[in-house]
Amino acid sequence: MPSFSLDVDAVSGGKNPYAVPTFECVGVYYKSPDCGECKLHYRKQESGKWRQGLSLVYDPRNGEYRGSLVGLEPDTPYVIRLECGDRREELVTRTRSELFPVGKTTYLDDGSTDKIIHITESGTDDAYHLVTPREGAKTTIDVRNTQDYTAVIDADYVILRGVELKNAAIHGILVKKGRHDIVIEDCRITFWGRSGGPRTFGNVGGSDSAIYAERGAGNLVIQRNLIEHPRGASNDWETGHPSGPQGISLINSSGGNIIRYNEIRSTEDHGYNDAIGGAENFSAEGSPNRDSDIYSNIIRNVWDDAIESEGANMNVRIWGNYIDLTFQFVATASTYKGPLYIFRNIWHRSRRTHRNPIGGSMIKTGGRYEFRGGRRYIFHNTALQPSGALNVIGNRAVPNCVTRNNVFDCPGRFVSSRLVTPPSDFDYDFYSGMDKGIPQEEHGVSLRWNQGGFVESYSLEFYPSPTVTVTKWGKIPIEFAGKEKIITDPVVTVPNPIIDAGAVIPGFNDDYAGKAPDLGAFELGRPPLRFGRRAGGTVWAPWELR
Repeated sequence: MPSFSLDVDAVSGGKNPYAVPTFECVGVYYKSPDCGECKLHYRKQESGKWRQGLSLVYDPRNGEYRGSLVGLEPDTPYVIRLECGDRREELVTRTRSELFPVGKTTYLDDGSTDKIIHITESGTDDAYHLVTPREGAKTTIDVRNTQDYTAVIDADYVILRGVELKNAAIHGILVKKGRHDIVIEDCRITFWGRSGGPRTFGNVGGSDSAIYAERGAGNLVIQRNLIEHPRGASNDWETGHPSGPQGISLINSSGGNIIRYNEIRSTEDHGYNDAIGGAENFSAEGSPNRDSDIYSNIIRNVWDDAIESEGANMNVRIWGNYIDLTFQFVATASTYKGPLYIFRNIWHRSRRTHRNPIGGSMIKTGGRYEFRGGRRYIFHNTALQPSGALNVIGNRAVPNCVTRNNVFDCPGRFVSSRLVTPPSDFDYDFYSGMDKGIPQEEHGVSLRWNQGGFVESYSLEFYPSPTVTVTKWGKIPIEFAGKEKIITDPVVTVPNPIIDAGAVIPGFNDDYAGKAPDLGAFELGRPPLRFGRRAGGTVWAPWELR
């Protein structure tokens, strides 16, 4: 098995084990010979109550255990305990604060201007440089296609807040190579980019992005932005691989990125190639690379991948996103290092072309050359029908993958029948299709319900309904008013099989209600997931108020 090198000291400070926190998660790393299962426990530093997390994954290629804690509180110290064989290690870490201390503030002029924002003055880790309109003012940067960008960030420890950015010739916001600790929040970015379209016909406007981060940029917080209506348009699959605008692109990021509470949308005739993506897919870096979170976003109108998380995927967490009108929902080819966690997402409509409503896959997998082999975890996701995905993974083989407690409602294939190494572990999933492939799903649920088993909602809530209807095939005796009649292929009501049908996953569903966790993203009796710009609280941007 090929090995890979990792500059541990650059991130760990020479410590072993070490932790890399975000707002709500912590990536844990432990360099060690293989000593069997490495159990993970954690507690708040001021609390004596230990909680169990999902055990770390051992990677023999570089002799390291890796894994994540999720569902933590921001700006909170935690004690982490590792137990592996006769070894015990403890470390203390603190999740990142959602509040960024401001040093210098640069106020932007009220009104509309064609002068781009060019930020070259850095702040520090305890005094960020804030660039924003004055209170009560509205700033619109409209370059009318005369400038490549509406904003360029060539500095570190910077906050760009509350600006409307329009009509950039290429990218809305450009983050320069190697820049770090940048917050882009509460902005509206629209009408950027070149025409796009199939590269087969000579178009060169692919990947023009609302936010584009050059190679090595990292520790980016991109939150509560409205990204809509690129000027260009991606082609669909009828004319070859889609090529066109993107919402957010990270090029071989250094990691540490948080992309949350954004809304990325357009129209079908001005759709995206990928909504969140970047490069290089088959590499030891990629987008978002490592120690990164993508959550609570609303994503629509995409012709390839709604979220393209490809490259290292080392302690990358993707959860709580609502995705609609895409071809593939989450792309993970490759996942070189892992682990990658994909959990509690909602996957709605999928289509291949404007004229062909047959959908794509929920998850794209694959690898190339040595860039393969990392662990994927896929937990508690909900795929909706009708007009949803055709396949779960489809004809691709997927090594080193664990699925639990998902609702995979689709007519097509689960995964390839080809044996792979290391093998995958599929169980406790709902699957309604015709061909499982390799998964046996000893505790899985197989049912073809007539209507999706979810309560109707206008608030993007998808709780399991108490009952579902199914067709009972054949001539079936049915009792009506005390008399028995024979009915051909009647529709009958049965208890919803996804309720209390899941497995307990330490750290991911400890707060379940009922006898066992429900399958899918929403747990009956627990608060709903929230998506989009208001998911983290009500914030009004200047461009919304005037």
